[in-house]
Amino acid sequence: MNIAVVFAGGSGRRMHTKSRPKQFLEYQGKPIIIYTLELFDNHPMIDGIVVACVEEWIPFLEKMLKKFEITKVKKIIPGGKTGQDSIFKGLVVAEEIANGQDDIVLIHDGVRPLITEQTITDNIEMVRKEGSCITCVPATETFIVTQSDGSLEIPTRADSLIARAPQSFYLRDILSAHRQARKEDKHDFIDSCSMMHYYGHKLGRIIGPMENIKITTPTDYFVFKAMVEVHENQQIFGF
Repeated sequence: MNIAVVFAGGSGRRMHTKSRPKQFLEYQGKPIIIYTLELFDNHPMIDGIVVACVEEWIPFLEKMLKKFEITKVKKIIPGGKTGQDSIFKGLVVAEEIANGQDDIVLIHDGVRPLITEQTITDNIEMVRKEGSCITCVPATETFIVTQSDGSLEIPTRADSLIARAPQSFYLRDILSAHRQARKEDKHDFIDSCSMMHYYGHKLGRIIGPMENIKITTPTDYFVFKAMVEVHENQQIFGF
C-alpha cells in the first residue's frame, strides 16, 4: 500500500490568525487542508490517508471531508506536542492499516497544497528505487553555514537543494527510526529526512515544483491564492 500521512496540527501563530488555525483558512470556500488532501485523494497510486489534526478541529475536518467528497482518509487522530510526535502518531496508524512489508508512506504538511500529481508519483517511484525520497527544489540564494568553531562555509549554489515535502519512505524504515528516537528521548528532529540521515539511511531525492511552499505567513497565503488562480486559468484557457 501507498499511504499518505498528512499532519495538520499547527496553530498558525506566524499567520497571526485569530479565529482558526492556518490549515483551515479558506480560499473560494475551501480550506487549505482540503486542497492538500484532494491531491492525495485523487491520485490513483494512493491507497489511504491518515491525518494528524488539531484535536478540537477534528469534527470540522470530518464535515469538510464529507462536503468535498474526500474518500481515502482512513483515520483522523489528534496531533502531538511537536511535529515529530504528530508524524509518529500518524505512522503508527498507517502501520495498523498497512498490508505488507513494502508499504510506502508519504509524509506531507497539511499546509503544503501546491504539489502536483507527478510529484506524488515520483516520490513513490523513487522510494521503490532508492528506499526513500525527499522532495527538493534548487537553491535560488546563497547559503552560509556556521561551523562549530565559528567559521563560515559557503556551499556552491549548484550543490545546494532545499528540502520540502512529501518526504517518503518504506513504512518499516521510518517507523524504526522514530522508535529509536523515542528510546533515545530525541524529540527535536526538524523533519523526517533529518531523522533518517541521523540514523544512517540513504536518502533519494527528486526535484519538485518551485511553488511547493509551506503556507506559514500571510505572504505565503497570498502566493497560494495567486497559484490557485494560475492553475485554474491553465485548465480553462490552456495557458
